[in-house]
Amino acid sequence: MRVFLTRFFSYIRHRRDAALLATAFLLLIAAAFKPTLPVPRNIYSYMFVVDISQSMNTKGMFWHGNEVSRLEYTKYMLHDVVSTLPCGSRVSVSVFAGFTVAALYTPIEVCGNYAAIQDTIANLEWRMAWSGNSRVRESADAISRLLRSIDEPAQVVFFTDGEEAPHLHAFNTKDLTNFQGGSGWLIVGVGSENPNPIPKLDESNRVIGYWSAENFTMQPGIAQISQQNFGNRDDNVASGNDDRYQSKLDEEYLKQFSKEINADYVNGEDIQSVKRALNNLKPAKRDISPMQIDWILAIIAGIVIISAYTPQRLFQLIRRLSARMPDSIFKKKPQASSGTSSKAS
Repeated sequence: MRVFLTRFFSYIRHRRDAALLATAFLLLIAAAFKPTLPVPRNIYSYMFVVDISQSMNTKGMFWHGNEVSRLEYTKYMLHDVVSTLPCGSRVSVSVFAGFTVAALYTPIEVCGNYAAIQDTIANLEWRMAWSGNSRVRESADAISRLLRSIDEPAQVVFFTDGEEAPHLHAFNTKDLTNFQGGSGWLIVGVGSENPNPIPKLDESNRVIGYWSAENFTMQPGIAQISQQNFGNRDDNVASGNDDRYQSKLDEEYLKQFSKEINADYVNGEDIQSVKRALNNLKPAKRDISPMQIDWILAIIAGIVIISAYTPQRLFQLIRRLSARMPDSIFKKKPQASSGTSSKAS
């Protein structure tokens, strides 16, 4: 065995190409085990809160040229956002309806649970809602309570059209002056600036009409200043085109709402702006996280394999070309003397 090893290393020492190929082979074997290195890095943990109230079924948004509803657009946007998050990032998906927020799960690592996260996003729909109302101002306290119930910090990203239903008035407008939990949150406005009617759907997701303007007003005699009165509104469909309630992105209201809770706001129509706003959020924490280095080992192995042959072939090519070139190319031409003339005087 000793003699074999001695001959082997002697062969490797005198054969540069064989040594490099053996090194590349070892690097590929190491890469196959998917090794990681512990490195300190910023850990981003997001709680994506999606408004699933019925106003999010309104059309008017466009994704790759196709008209879609606000909720469908939000789902496409979330698919795109999640696909660009680096490994180690953590994601939670929550839904908002009425005046409460429900988490479908606490933050989980994005790469190890990528399929589950994307499947959750794909199956978000308005029929998951437990209330037909939409109290956006009430969501601030609901999200804050939900954050306190999980065992790790997370940055809130709230996707909503800002539609308050029923509309706000002096008695049901929540005072957010003393609210302190919105720092580091991001409000993403979803919807078109052009008004569109809100479809009313049945349990089979079929359009049976459109919400009328009266749907978003209070019932007569009800001041809706208590939680018990939330949810009381007229559910009749519009009697004609002129009676349809026209909904649009209430951007000014969302900007004011964001300012009141000390959050950031971005219009969701530009996906790149949303991604930049996400990148500007502070990390949830800084911790030791494993970084995969298998791709680094594979790249090094490829470079080693190329270097095992390329230099030798290149040097041989240069020698062949130089041997074929006439000697006159490498000889310097004699320079004419400055004191002589081309013509005889």
